[in-house]
Amino acid sequence: MNRLFLLLLCALPLFGCGDPVSYSAPVGINLKAKSSDTANGTVTSQKGIETESGNPFKVFVDEGREELDGKSPSSVELTRLTLTLGAQSTGVSSLSEVFNGRVEVLFLMDESHNTYAAGHVDSPTGSGPVELEVDFDSEALPAADYTRFLDGKFDVVLRGPAASTFVSKGAEVDLQTTFSFTAFE
Repeated sequence: MNRLFLLLLCALPLFGCGDPVSYSAPVGINLKAKSSDTANGTVTSQKGIETESGNPFKVFVDEGREELDGKSPSSVELTRLTLTLGAQSTGVSSLSEVFNGRVEVLFLMDESHNTYAAGHVDSPTGSGPVELEVDFDSEALPAADYTRFLDGKFDVVLRGPAASTFVSKGAEVDLQTTFSFTAFE
């Protein structure tokens, strides 16, 4: 009986209810923050997804469309999100020296200015990569924002409460976020 149950569990992914996966790829973006830029006890960094060197998000969407014979994906799943303290950072050696509490990654849409949670982590430690809990659901976006999302018309925003000594450290940090996206038909 147990073997049959395990066999059925292993076979379930073969009979999934959703559309087949079209294309998966990681997309990285580097965000910068300085101690002197901390406002109201919050470290915030923001950057347009299209401004990253090589525009990896556009590459992901274009290759996804190619896999779909020129069609746009009906949905895009964020399957993994990590945060790493970049080696170029000065004045700190751990994420816990930058943040003290919940760190959030958000997508801020151009034009509509709607914000969507991508993921979060509570009190990250070490230099990473640190796994964030994924919050993003592309199917929850209104049609206009989903089109903006696919067109790369959004900023990635990283924010969290500053560690007590971050403001006085004179630190400059390179925060690398890596998104693993999967496009669906």
